[in-house]
Amino acid sequence: MPLPLSSRPGLPWQWMAALPVLLIFGPLLPGLYWALSPALDATVWQALWLDAQWPQALRSTLISSVLGTLLAFGMAALLATLHYPGRLWMSLQRRLSLLLSVPHAAFAVGLFFLIAPSGWLARAIAHFSQWSSPPEWVTVQDPYGLSLALALAIKECWFLLWVLAAVLGEQAVSRQMVMARSLGYSRTQSWRLILWPQLLPRLMWPVMAVFAYGLSVVDMAIILGPGTPPTLAVLIWRWLTDPDPALQARGSAASMILLIVLLTCVLAVRGLLWLMKRHQPYPAGQRKPTASRRWLKLHTPLFLVGYAVVAVLLLWSVAQEWFFPALLPDALSLESWHQADWAPFWTTLWLAIAASLLCLPAVLVWLEWGPKRLNALLYLPLIVPALPLVAGQYATLLHLHLDGTAVALVWSHLLWVLPYMVLTLIGPYRAFDLRLMTSARALGYSPWRACLHVKWPILLRPILATLAVGFAVSVAQYLPTLFAGGGRFVTVTTDAVALSAGGNRRVLAVQALLQIALPMAAFGLAALAAYWLGRHRKGLR
Repeated sequence: MPLPLSSRPGLPWQWMAALPVLLIFGPLLPGLYWALSPALDATVWQALWLDAQWPQALRSTLISSVLGTLLAFGMAALLATLHYPGRLWMSLQRRLSLLLSVPHAAFAVGLFFLIAPSGWLARAIAHFSQWSSPPEWVTVQDPYGLSLALALAIKECWFLLWVLAAVLGEQAVSRQMVMARSLGYSRTQSWRLILWPQLLPRLMWPVMAVFAYGLSVVDMAIILGPGTPPTLAVLIWRWLTDPDPALQARGSAASMILLIVLLTCVLAVRGLLWLMKRHQPYPAGQRKPTASRRWLKLHTPLFLVGYAVVAVLLLWSVAQEWFFPALLPDALSLESWHQADWAPFWTTLWLAIAASLLCLPAVLVWLEWGPKRLNALLYLPLIVPALPLVAGQYATLLHLHLDGTAVALVWSHLLWVLPYMVLTLIGPYRAFDLRLMTSARALGYSPWRACLHVKWPILLRPILATLAVGFAVSVAQYLPTLFAGGGRFVTVTTDAVALSAGGNRRVLAVQALLQIALPMAAFGLAALAAYWLGRHRKGLR
């Protein structure tokens, strides 16, 4: 069967699609060599092995990342098993966009305000237990990174639910669920025997992306701990930014350890999936009654945490006097907002706009004419620890004498904005009816005009949502801003992390709320623009 005209791109179109991707990814390759080559010296590994901090740092990193990933996947899987399909699952999907727009650093700040010894949770307990002083909770000394694991589990659970919602929205999956239920299998049996064996291989890379983020997260680890020694990612960050070449080489070697840990876990998970598939029992045909639905309210505390994070940030931003164990502030004032430094806000705004607008045409052209077999390469920044990539970017900028410039800062963000935008838009792009493009080409439209006047206007809503996702991803970037910016550019994310080491919670809450407000405004504007542009066209509403 011949392919539609729009799916047979010529060589010039393929080069046009590949050129922006090469400009973003190409300079990274020599940078990785320059950044990681010092780790090839055996004396560097010996110095790393003798360092007293790295074994404990590696232990806390492994505990927080593995535990956070397992809890995130477990909660997302349980919620999907209990509620898909149904009205409650649709309700969960509608809430996800709001919670996903909360950046990781802002979420960590809000969670710290909740679970700290003098946080809102302790104040609520003190209100009934008559505590007069804050308790000595594990958040004071958290050598295993349990607070970080909890934050990663809750935040990444929302991401995995979003991935599951995209996969479960496919017609083939929904039809199989309907068929299994019509044959008398319970909801749990249908998931265990039919859906999970198909979904687990497809969810492997999203779960590995969550694990990779947990391995290399720095901003959340600085805010939530552990402190001394920190996680391995924070230790690597300190080594790489140290002026001593020996410590920089040690940081490069430790970055390779993160890559080795990730590769080992990927191989272990693939082996586990292979064993599960090989020993999967054939359905015996026994129907079991529907399990008890007493866990139906499991989603409530998960979403309440997200709402409580925003609420406690709002309270601290307007609190004037708030001493323990008072549950609410004694007085409210907008003084913190009046005295806030708005320079990081405007820097974040123009940087996120530039990064998302530069990536959007690259994403559209790539999805239309780029080689589909190379799509997986674009996802590498999402499933590889960020520290080696950031170090490679910084090495490239140093050799080009571009570090600390606005161009370098924007380019450093593109490496993460582009994959997320591709991941967001590829589903609607695949679901597009290619017969419309075939009709446009038959009427004499060129490939470019057919996309410009037919395909992209029809995909306007997902394109605007993709633009908002790219904006939110740029707002949340911490390490690329620190390295590529050279300390000359301060965003709301870097400012919030820096303020977390201080004692002024009001100023910190203001910056965290500004970090939340930017992505929320982007998603809101995207929804309003999609509605306004499609108000007279039913297919675009």
